[in-house]
Amino acid sequence: MAEPTPRRNEPRLRPAPLLFEPAEAAADPEHFFDLESIDDPHALLARSTELAQAFRAAADRAVEYQAMAAAQLADPRRFDRLTPADIAERAEWTEDYAKKMVEYGQRLMRGAEGGGPDPV
Repeated sequence: MAEPTPRRNEPRLRPAPLLFEPAEAAADPEHFFDLESIDDPHALLARSTELAQAFRAAADRAVEYQAMAAAQLADPRRFDRLTPADIAERAEWTEDYAKKMVEYGQRLMRGAEGGGPDPV
């Protein structure tokens, strides 16, 4: 299970860098961040663990940005605000999930201490 995402006042751990692969390498279904070329199982476990942690951290961070964007789009002070149904349609979510994401984004933007787990 992924570790909780640190809040704004906590330092973020730096995961392994995610480097973009050349197009020809990405086109090969057997190629994945050069892991297939690592023969030592110790090194393979270490590098694949680094990548898994980096992907989780990136996904957690992306969800936070989704939530903040949803909260901003639903802000009643906006003349062009969107309803949760509109946000759900654009993000391909359910309306209930969109409502939870708006609430989560509002907590994040307020900088609420321990903003709670993401609504996933």
